[in-house]
Amino acid sequence: MSALQTQPVSFQGSRLARWVLKLLGWRLEFDGLPKRQGLVIIYPHTSNWDFPIGILAKWAMGFPAHFWGKDSLFKLPLIGAWLRWVGGIPINRSSPRGVVGQMVHLFEQRKLQNQLLWLGVTPEGTRSLTPGWRSGFYQLATGAQVPLALVKLDWGKRCLSMVDFYDLTGRVEEDYAHMASVFEGVKGFHEHQMSPIVPWSPSPHGSPPPPGAPPN
Repeated sequence: MSALQTQPVSFQGSRLARWVLKLLGWRLEFDGLPKRQGLVIIYPHTSNWDFPIGILAKWAMGFPAHFWGKDSLFKLPLIGAWLRWVGGIPINRSSPRGVVGQMVHLFEQRKLQNQLLWLGVTPEGTRSLTPGWRSGFYQLATGAQVPLALVKLDWGKRCLSMVDFYDLTGRVEEDYAHMASVFEGVKGFHEHQMSPIVPWSPSPHGSPPPPGAPPN
């Protein structure tokens, strides 16, 4: 399969959030979702400022996107409740399923129940410059057989665009070439920290990815 056409799975967003984004000089592009389950790929991610803009956009669209984080964080008073409130899903890194396996299982459950689940990830895995994108999102999307929403967080145009959807083919070079074409011209808050859109597997001895980052 190749590019997907957006279908009207839509939501009622917050007028206040839209007003705040407009006040900050931002605009949104969003027409709905192609399916009830999928992955939200947010690029580029180069600054802490990406998170509040993303949360405001989520509220403005009325889009109940989720992200994953270490289960230990969700056990902390206040922090755990706040993480759940903004869409966090706890994962157990010591599970025999692995992180990707846990998420694939969750997607399978939501499909059987016909429940909405769109999981947001930053494929770079960090705000710093890396040689490419971590492979966890690709493994998860192909394993769960869900489409990608290719979200452009463009600080150059002050526009968050969620209108490009893609169903991975399993042909890695072709898929990455397509994603690179979608994100062409997009500018991050720190342009010099934008990672190239190519597959990358960091050293297994490196530090674990932060919440929301796809594992390898």
